[in-house]
Formats: sequence, C-alpha cells, structure tokens
Amino acid sequence: MNIQKKIKLDQYTTFKIGGEANFFVAISSLEELMESLAWAKKNKQAILFLGGGSNVLINDKGFRGLVIKNEIKGIKKVKETDSSVYLRALSGEWWSALINYTTANNYYGAENLSLIPGTVGAAPMQNIGAYGVELKDIFAELEAVEIKTRKLKKFKLADCQFAYRQSIFKNKLKNKYFIYSVTLKLSKTPKFKLDYGDIKQILESKKIVKPNIREVVNAIIETRSNKLPNVALLPNAGSFWQNPEISGAQFKKLQKKFPDVKFFKTEEGFKIPAAWLIEHCGFKGKIFGSVSAYEKQPLVLVNLGGARAKDVTALAQKIEGAVWKNFGIKLVREINYIK
Repeated sequence: MNIQKKIKLDQYTTFKIGGEANFFVAISSLEELMESLAWAKKNKQAILFLGGGSNVLINDKGFRGLVIKNEIKGIKKVKETDSSVYLRALSGEWWSALINYTTANNYYGAENLSLIPGTVGAAPMQNIGAYGVELKDIFAELEAVEIKTRKLKKFKLADCQFAYRQSIFKNKLKNKYFIYSVTLKLSKTPKFKLDYGDIKQILESKKIVKPNIREVVNAIIETRSNKLPNVALLPNAGSFWQNPEISGAQFKKLQKKFPDVKFFKTEEGFKIPAAWLIEHCGFKGKIFGSVSAYEKQPLVLVNLGGARAKDVTALAQKIEGAVWKNFGIKLVREINYIK
C-alpha cells in the first residue's frame, strides 16, 4: 500500500476538475482496501472513494482526507442454469469491460447499458439506466464492506432499495459502505428492448431486421455517441440532473401552457425530460466562460478548458433557477458533488 500526499484530483475525474487530496492511495485488492481503511481510522482521516470519476464534481479546494482510488478488477461466471448465467464483477472493473464480456459471450440483458462511463461499483449506487433498462432489471446481489466494522456483507435486490437513479447506498447508507462486487443475472436468450431513442431507426437504416447482440450494442453506442460529448475532447460528468417526475395535476397545467412538452408516463405520474426544460429556458449550447450546456444534450455540462468547480456550480444554479421560474419544477442533481 503506497499512500501519497498532495495529489491533484482533476486527473482522476472525467470533468478534469478538482483540487488536491491530502492523502491518496490506489488499491487493487480487498486486502489493500482493509489496510487503507485501518490507516484512515488510525490517522483520523475522512475517506473519499473514487472509481472512474465519471459522475463526480470535486470542489476546487480538494479533499481533506484520504482518497481511495478503486482499481479492484475481475469478472467471473459464478453460476449457470438452463436459461440464465450469473456474472460476478469486482467493483473497480470498468463497466464498459463488463459489457464487452457479456457481448462476446452472448449473455443478454445488459446491452442497453452500453457506453455508460465509470466502474462496476458505481452502477448500483445510482441504479444506472438507459433506453428502458436499469441495473435493477439484471441485478442478483452485491457484496459491500461496512466502513466502520470492515466486515463484508451481502445485499440482495430488495435490500438495495433501487429506484430511479437511487439506491440505499445513495441515501440511508451513504458513505457507510464500500461496494466490493456486483453479481448480475443475465439471460442466455435475447430479449432486446429496441423502442427507445434512435436504436430502432439506426437498425432499420442498416437494414437489420433480426439483430444479434453485437449489432444492438453497436446501435446503442452510435445513439449515445451522437448525443453525448466525448470526455476526451470535452470533459464532463455525464447527466448533471435527473429527469423530474411530476403529478398528473401538475402535468395537466404544464401541458396546457406548453402543448409541445415531452413526457414519459410512469406509475406515479409523468416524467419530464430535464433536457427539454433546460433547452426551453435557452441554455442549450450557450457558453458561460469556460463552461457550457452541451449543444446536443443540455443535460450535460461541459468543461471547455480550465473550468473550476465554482464555474460549473454557478451555471448549474442559473439553470435550476430558470427551470423553476419558467416551469415550477425543481431539478434534482444526479452528479455527486464533493464540497
């Protein structure tokens, strides 16, 4: 275990923003995790876990404590039935590597989650989702280490309390556990969901009637690439806000005033795309110094070069204020802001 001092954190986030960590360590095993937790406790240091750094904004002052960079990797088939296969992936594994593995082996169910940045450990934190599929749909169980006791505990589906971009680890158990592994239950036969986004149109344009898993994954990657910025060219942290959900009564009033409003019907009410709200407030593609709401997807804030955390939060507050003023809807941030 090699604990370093005064390490700049911007190099470890996709936003390319963040001050220094007082202490920093990269871990590649459960044993190194335990050692790091023990060191932090002995030296009375706060802890921040970093995976791929793709859904995080770290403040300009950095982190006064120990940053633990998770590089614990591995994917293994742990169980198989006539219809299903169970894959256990360690939390520091890249999510994209897991999707590549499922695609290469024709294990179905995760393909709509292609090209989502970050590590496996981040997936259950916010119940990642895309194009009609969420992690909970393919989730079997996870293992997590309780930070206080350093004991490993299993969490089944019901234990995780998954909801839209939510889990118990983002709420009640926030900062209390380190997710060590995630086990997925995948199908041996295809059950594609192709009615979301431009997936169906892309397949039709290529004259693909009965797609295989690789063709579906490629269509999803193309769909996401057409709308979302490449972090290598325009640093960002993905979707900054969740899509807000409103009641039926509130939706009626909104639709009466804005007949062209986009929406998705849910069990509890109506979900309004945050991107539509932001665009109709005039922020799409608009530049504020070194930060912008991306021209193709205003739900994503991008670093145009040299942006600081305070620049991003200033723009976020402007957008949130405008959406509230124009629509009476509160935007909830999806990003994890380390103050």
